[in-house]
Amino acid sequence: MDINQLSEIVKKKISDKINVQSIIVEDKTFLHKNHKSSEKNKFHLKITIKSKELNINNVNSTRVIYKILDEEIKRHIHSIQILFANN
Repeated sequence: MDINQLSEIVKKKISDKINVQSIIVEDKTFLHKNHKSSEKNKFHLKITIKSKELNINNVNSTRVIYKILDEEIKRHIHSIQILFANN
């Protein structure tokens, strides 16, 4: 899987489960390329989400996103940073 495919899957899965005003997925893999724990074919993502549904708190919102992306995290994502934009 390439980063473009993964980005589209991430956007679709989150958008299908949560009403989002916007979602941005950025590839940050290049920042970790030489790390010992870096895994080939696994990506480092930064996801910025604007959603009134995720206006609970960051810990619970993060849990929701991790649950939605469980399969992708197991197979294709090494690291994920999630930011919740102000609504």
